[in-house]
Amino acid sequence: MATKQSSIDGILVAQVTDLHIGFDRGNNHELNVRRLNLVIDQLNAMRPKPSLLLVTGDLVEYGDDAEAYKHMHALIGRWDGPLLWAIGNHDSRAGFAAQLPSVPRDANGFFQYEIDHGGLRWIVLDTLDEGRHGGMVCEARAAWLEARLAERSTVPTVLILHHPPVDTGIDWMSALSCEEWVQRLEAVITPATQVVAMISGHVHRPIATSFAGKPLSVCASTAPTLALDLQDIDPARPDGRPLILADHPAYALHYWNGERMLTHFDTAGQHLVLASYDDNVQPMIRDFLAERGTG
Repeated sequence: MATKQSSIDGILVAQVTDLHIGFDRGNNHELNVRRLNLVIDQLNAMRPKPSLLLVTGDLVEYGDDAEAYKHMHALIGRWDGPLLWAIGNHDSRAGFAAQLPSVPRDANGFFQYEIDHGGLRWIVLDTLDEGRHGGMVCEARAAWLEARLAERSTVPTVLILHHPPVDTGIDWMSALSCEEWVQRLEAVITPATQVVAMISGHVHRPIATSFAGKPLSVCASTAPTLALDLQDIDPARPDGRPLILADHPAYALHYWNGERMLTHFDTAGQHLVLASYDDNVQPMIRDFLAERGTG
């Protein structure tokens, strides 16, 4: 019979993304602030508690809003643990650097760096193309990544970037395979067998897919959710379709068990509880656990 193990015997890493603090400029109690606070409260109270928090871009709504950056930093500072930061298309490099001066930059000034945590190598990419909403990995950024991946090629590696380099099925929130930056990134990542996962944000919806043969997860936003609508959209003809929803603020939990990455998507706030672990449910839980490893 197989030996039973704890369901959490690896590492647990949390992710928040697309905070968009300062959407209601000058209002320190705006909706996006309240939504982020709900998520941070839930993560701080979680057991087992994540050992790292990824904050993956679009930290503020307006990249020139220094007060929003300052407020965002204070809000994230309520997280009781280590942090890893990435930059998004609503950010500016100047504003990001001014509020987060300790975040490393590469030789070309891009916010690209790596850390080791929990037996994994975490590499952060800078996909910001200032002035555009879409992502970018220029030749310099691709060369940096290629050089990093050539080092320590046997260490399991996670790539973190704001923009998912895939067609999401949502016209205006997609990257297409014909785009040069997507092709450039794919050429670098495809042969990198040590890459065990890719993690991104940007779309304001949870998505599980793959890119360059590697698992890719897209975390939903703490800011309001993008409606799921896979119909074509006409940029010249508004049709009144819903775009943004008031669903609960979201986050992701990435669990590495030493062999593979598993991602849970969840939301913070009040949930309607339909069943609790009481005497009525206990036999089912007992039987499920007794069956583990026996099939």
